[in-house]
Amino acid sequence: MDATVTDHHDQLRAWARGNTTEEAAVELLIRAFEGRFAANGKPWVLSDGGTAWVNWQEIPEWTGGLSGGERRFLLLTASLAGGESADLSDVSGLDYALQDLLLDALRHAGGRPVFARR
Repeated sequence: MDATVTDHHDQLRAWARGNTTEEAAVELLIRAFEGRFAANGKPWVLSDGGTAWVNWQEIPEWTGGLSGGERRFLLLTASLAGGESADLSDVSGLDYALQDLLLDALRHAGGRPVFARR
C-alpha cells in the first residue's frame, strides 16, 4: 500500500478514535473490498488536507450502482456508525470473509477492542 493511502487511512482512524462504533465502521471501510470504500473521492469520504472523515448519512444515497453484496455491506457499515438503519438479515447476503469482518466490528463496537493498530 502506498504512503498516501496509508496516511489517508490513518487520518480516518484518528477522526474516529474514541468512538468505538465509528472506529469499527471505519475499519470495515478500510479492510473490506481492498479499502476502496474508504478512498478519497467517495462521496461519503471527506477531506480537508490533514483530516479525513466519513459522512455516514451519505452512503445510502450512493449505493445504487453497486453489487448487492457491496450495497449490503455499506448499509450495514453506515448503520453501525449511527447512519441509516439497515436490515440485519442482509448479513446472509455477504460472503463469509465479510461476515467475519462484520462480527469483529460488532465486537469492537461493543467494547472489545478487536482491531489492532497496524
